[in-house]
Amino acid sequence: MRFGINSFLFTSPFTTKSISLFKTFKKWGFDTVEIPIEDPSHIDPAKVKAAADKAGIAIGSVCACMGPGRDFRGSKADQAAAMAYCKALIDQAVVLGCPSLIGPVYSVVGKADAVEPAQQKVEWALVVKNLKALSAYAAKKGVTICVEPLNRFETDFLNTCDQGLRLIKAVGSPALKLHLDTFHMNIEEKDQAASIRKAGKLLGHFHACGSDRGTPGGDHIAWPSIVKALKSVGYKGDVVIESFTTDVKVIARAAAIWRKIEPRRNDIAVKGLKFLHRSFR
Repeated sequence: MRFGINSFLFTSPFTTKSISLFKTFKKWGFDTVEIPIEDPSHIDPAKVKAAADKAGIAIGSVCACMGPGRDFRGSKADQAAAMAYCKALIDQAVVLGCPSLIGPVYSVVGKADAVEPAQQKVEWALVVKNLKALSAYAAKKGVTICVEPLNRFETDFLNTCDQGLRLIKAVGSPALKLHLDTFHMNIEEKDQAASIRKAGKLLGHFHACGSDRGTPGGDHIAWPSIVKALKSVGYKGDVVIESFTTDVKVIARAAAIWRKIEPRRNDIAVKGLKFLHRSFR
C-alpha cells in the first residue's frame, strides 16, 4: 500500500512548472502524487514523468476535472467533449507511467438537482454507454478508470458505494473500478467500513480526507474500522490525502471551503501522512 498526496492542496492548475513540488512531497515521505489535470495542454507528460523519476516519487493517479462542458449525461457536445478529454488524460497517463484515471468520471461536478425517474433512466443509459466506450479505450492502454461517488451537494448521479457498484456492473469492464473517499462517504454512507467491505476487490482507489476536508485523523471519522476494512478486502492500492484549503482560491471556491480548516496547509500533508503511517502499521 502506498500513501499519496493530491496536488490541489498546493496549486491549481497543475502545469509542467508545478513539478517543483515533487521534491517536497518526497521529502515529507509520500510514495505517490495524484495530479488533477484541468486541461491536457497544461502539462508535458514526458517532462513531468522525468521530474517525478528524478525526485523518486511515483505518479499514482491522474484525477479527472469534470468541469463545465464535460458531461457524459449531458448534450451531445458535452458528451463528446468529456470523451475527448478523458481519452487525452488516459493517453497522458500512459506517458506518465500512471496506472489510474480517477474521480467523478461520469458527469460535470455541481450538477445536482431533482431529476424525474424517466430522465434518470435516460442519463444512466448515457453514462453507461459512454463508460463502456471509455473503458474499452482504457483497457487497450493498460489504464484503470476508478469512478468516485460524490456527496449529494456535488452531484445527483452517484452518491454511494452501492450506486457505484451498480454502475460498474452495468458497464461490465475489468478496466472500471470504484474510487471511495472518506469525506463523501462521511456524508452519504451509514457505515464506511461496511461499504469498503462491500466494494471488496472492485475498490481501485481510496481518498483519505478529514470529515471537514482537513487533516486525516484530526476529525470524527472512525479510522480504525476503515483501516481494518481496507486490510480485510486486501486493498493494495494508493491511499491519497485529498484535502483543500483557502490558499488555492479557485479550488477553495469549487469545494466550498470558506474558512481556514487548519492553521497551515503543510500540516494537512505532514501530520496527515504521519497519522496514516501510524494507522496502517
